[in-house]
Amino acid sequence: MSFDKELIHIYDTTLRDGAQQEGLNLSVHDKLTIARHLDDLGVGFIEGGWPGANPKDTEFFALAKKELKLKNATFVAFGATRRPNVKAADDVLLGALRDSGAPAVTLVAKAYDRHVDLALKTNLDENLAMIRDSVTHLRQEGQRVFLDAEHFFDGYRANRAYALEVIRVAMEAGADVAALCDTNGGMLPDEIADVVHDVLGATSARLGIHCHNDTGCAVANSMAAVAAGATHVQGTLNGYGERTGNADLVTIIANLELKKKKEVLPKNALREAFRISHAVAEVTNISPSPRQPYTGVSAFAHKAGLHASAIKVDPSLYQHEDPSSVGNDMRMLVSDMAGRASIELKSQELGVDLGGDKELIGRIVDRVKEMESRGFTFEAADASFELLVHEEMSGKRPSFFTINHWVTSVERAADQTITTKAEVTVTAKGQEITCSGEGNGPVNAFDNALRTGLISLYPELSTLELTDYKVRILEGRLGTGAVTRVLVETSDGKGEWNTVGVHENVIAASAMALEDAVTFGLMRQGRKPE
Repeated sequence: MSFDKELIHIYDTTLRDGAQQEGLNLSVHDKLTIARHLDDLGVGFIEGGWPGANPKDTEFFALAKKELKLKNATFVAFGATRRPNVKAADDVLLGALRDSGAPAVTLVAKAYDRHVDLALKTNLDENLAMIRDSVTHLRQEGQRVFLDAEHFFDGYRANRAYALEVIRVAMEAGADVAALCDTNGGMLPDEIADVVHDVLGATSARLGIHCHNDTGCAVANSMAAVAAGATHVQGTLNGYGERTGNADLVTIIANLELKKKKEVLPKNALREAFRISHAVAEVTNISPSPRQPYTGVSAFAHKAGLHASAIKVDPSLYQHEDPSSVGNDMRMLVSDMAGRASIELKSQELGVDLGGDKELIGRIVDRVKEMESRGFTFEAADASFELLVHEEMSGKRPSFFTINHWVTSVERAADQTITTKAEVTVTAKGQEITCSGEGNGPVNAFDNALRTGLISLYPELSTLELTDYKVRILEGRLGTGAVTRVLVETSDGKGEWNTVGVHENVIAASAMALEDAVTFGLMRQGRKPE
């Protein structure tokens, strides 16, 4: 089957419904950037927001009209039906939709009789007239109209006849699609399927589905609706949205293309899913979930030795799909669960050939398990693991310097200012160097002191930057005397690497991780250890 965006509508509402997520605040230019990413992914429809309802969306539509050039998607404006007892042509908010420049409009309408009474404060007949008039008016103005039947499933349970009449009236007035909305997110897949099947038989309408994730079933509910005959699917990128979020559109798309063999995106566009999912996460400033299906960094990560052994024979034995189909990668994690296969595959991933040396691999396995029993973790510290592998291969840890002594101090002055200093003595290239540094904390001061002392010998250290620092207490019962694990992320502007340190003293653990970080950074620059 060749791609035709009209066969199954992939309808994205990240810019409207997704933006209602707690802590997510998009500027006008953020919305433009995300819209371009969505268009690159190849979704059929991008809902831009509600012009006329708030200044930001109004500004966005004005700017989009001039600057947003879409190659795949149709731009959609969102709004409500006319107000009670007002002519559609005279309704200000309908006028904003009409003047938005969007070729398509999605109208939200009440499908639940209780909402008509309590929220709209009008009668059931007037609500139907509002739907009919609004759809007819926008169609006469040349716009394509989708209907979002709000609270449809709750309305269907309470008054099936009225909920169905809402759909019939919208379709008779010229709506292309009636999207059934699980607005409160309380439905389950079998319930969704039964209702969609019934509505199709009773109305002959083209149906869509709009699910929220309050039961954790938004994706499953969307898939059940499609299986029952819905051909229009709404969702948000990365599952953004109010409360527990909307159906994750990336997961739905991957399920439709890979599992159901339905071509809903342009050819090879799905391979951009990982990149676009993470690019949008950067814009929203919300850390992507590592366990997100298909596009999470852990989606194809393997830890158990049993899994690794099988993957070495055939990756499909423990992977439901090829990671490259969505632009992701398989990752091997090194931990106390690791076996020989895990170590060998992870080393290959890092570009280190162990040559099938069983004795060497066995030593590395034993070393990893022993160190992890003391609190180290290598699944999040590839650089420290690679240094360990090099040490076991050569019998000597890669080294460019030796830290002989260090001391840190924190002083609070009478004016409440805090001064943190560190002094480090190192031996490098036969020279003993004592250097000092200041920072916003003892770890930062230590890092500055160490690199200040070494930079004359290794100028490339000027490009290194500590980009992330995580501390975890491993033995909570010991309180302040607990073993501490520190993970450090370092960058040289071209890439990042992670190192680990473990000690009862948090500064000592940090110093251990930083020593690994600088050592690995020099190896990345092509330096040969002493």
